[in-house]
Amino acid sequence: MNEIYPKLVESHGVFIITPVYWYQSPSGLKLLIDRLVCANGGNPDPTSTHGKKADEAKRIEADGWDYPQHLAKRIFGCFVHGDAAGANEVKNALVNWAEDLEMIPASTRSQLARYIGYYEPYYSSHATLDKDDAPKDEVRMIARSMALTINAQLNQPTEF
Repeated sequence: MNEIYPKLVESHGVFIITPVYWYQSPSGLKLLIDRLVCANGGNPDPTSTHGKKADEAKRIEADGWDYPQHLAKRIFGCFVHGDAAGANEVKNALVNWAEDLEMIPASTRSQLARYIGYYEPYYSSHATLDKDDAPKDEVRMIARSMALTINAQLNQPTEF
């Protein structure tokens, strides 16, 4: 996380591409989300709690601090894919999370949920994904939308 935090804070956008695992985000993504929520509004001076001392952290928070909102105004896109069910629910949860952190969707079509190899056997699902060009085109569409939106924010031209 020490490598990821600074990169996210310096970034202009965040693009989440994820599969669905039994109606849920993969555990690694969920862990990242939990940690980013804490980093986004957490203690601006972690040394003030002398490690993980909950009583000190609670007192400092009760005294008040400015929530840094490191990810606010970052452009985001989201592409969720599944093979049976749950893709829309996971996509909606991820979009809600990003918007709660005051991130900005790249466009109305920058958040998609798709089924790939619908109810096909798991052992062959990767081959199905490799052959299906439509999701790859949609991922490229979201990436372009993000680039256009970010460059418009920065007043820079976009070339593809």
